[in-house]
Amino acid sequence: MNIGLIFAGGTGSRMNSKDKPKQFLEVHGKPIIVHTIDLFEKTKEIDAIVVVILSDYLDYMTELVKNFNLKKVKAIVPGGETGQLSIFNGLEAAEKISHHKDDVVLIHDGVRPLINSKVIQDNIECVKENGSAITTAPAKETIVLVNGSQEVSEVVDRTRSFTAKAPQSFQLADILKVERDAISKGITNAIDSSTLMGMYNKTLHIVEGPYENIKITTPDDFYMFKALCDAREIGQIYGV
Repeated sequence: MNIGLIFAGGTGSRMNSKDKPKQFLEVHGKPIIVHTIDLFEKTKEIDAIVVVILSDYLDYMTELVKNFNLKKVKAIVPGGETGQLSIFNGLEAAEKISHHKDDVVLIHDGVRPLINSKVIQDNIECVKENGSAITTAPAKETIVLVNGSQEVSEVVDRTRSFTAKAPQSFQLADILKVERDAISKGITNAIDSSTLMGMYNKTLHIVEGPYENIKITTPDDFYMFKALCDAREIGQIYGV
């Protein structure tokens, strides 16, 4: 069984949106999170979807799932105090749906709608073969490391540099075991799932995804997503 875990428990303070959290901002008549979920919904390898959302928006999310006919969504649960705890809530919900210890969970940001079915499929295959899959994109520019004085301490070889994105995918039983142990030790604010698994010396394998697989965090990100949607719609209309 392959389960998509879509989490969007943040308020999006950098978006300057006073009316609603960023995941509910609409583009072409659909909230961003619905664009994201719909990609998993339409990927045949995905069997079920768990959505983690702000507790105040549980009813609204339930309404969106119904209105947009997202039939693979099997659970909608509230987020936690941190991103890690929000993901943990989703993992526990996924465990209740899971049928087998080797089931795969794909952890994905609700505000990262510019992936495609191939990325999802590649994640699933990589987890089945290697136990993990971290979606990445090759670095386009040179990355440097700096010291406390803001001086360059190292120039990283660009041919070996990638930016970590999402989905980040694992065997459900494996990441749940790590999450539970980490939380029992007071570790509750890992920056992402790959970082947490790395802290436990888990081998992490990568799959390459598209450069445009951005996380919509700022107004610039939002307008970039809107522009890409506009371009795709024009292409469909005019066949370009």
